[in-house]
Amino acid sequence: MTDEMQLANQLCFSVYNASRLFSKFYQQALTPFELTYPQYLVLLALWQRDDQPLHELGTELKLSSNTLTPLLKRLEKAGWINRVRPANDRRQLHVQLTQMAHQKQSEIYAAISACVSHEQLDIAKYEQALAINNELVTALEATIA
Repeated sequence: MTDEMQLANQLCFSVYNASRLFSKFYQQALTPFELTYPQYLVLLALWQRDDQPLHELGTELKLSSNTLTPLLKRLEKAGWINRVRPANDRRQLHVQLTQMAHQKQSEIYAAISACVSHEQLDIAKYEQALAINNELVTALEATIA
């Protein structure tokens, strides 16, 4: 086996491991709110733009409806969101934040910021890694398409 084929030298394994660790990292801050990392991502998208059609939210989060729907059901049951069918088009399903979600937004942001500030994360390297990762995502999407 050549060195480049070793597990430790695989970018895909490194990205997978980073993803797993990000979930654990964020979970420290999200546990008091009884939120999972994927639920937090849904809330982030809705805090940026509330009252989104289900399909647009799925596109933004890069999640299929069969993955997103159970996530939304749990968020709705916990009081974070409402799923609403507009009167003018009952075929559509819109996702809206509840008052509780609006009220907890700054508290959650503070918890995430506190978690990040206690860690050894260099912001410049973080931004550089984000830019490189975004390029990688774009290249992989083009390759798959």
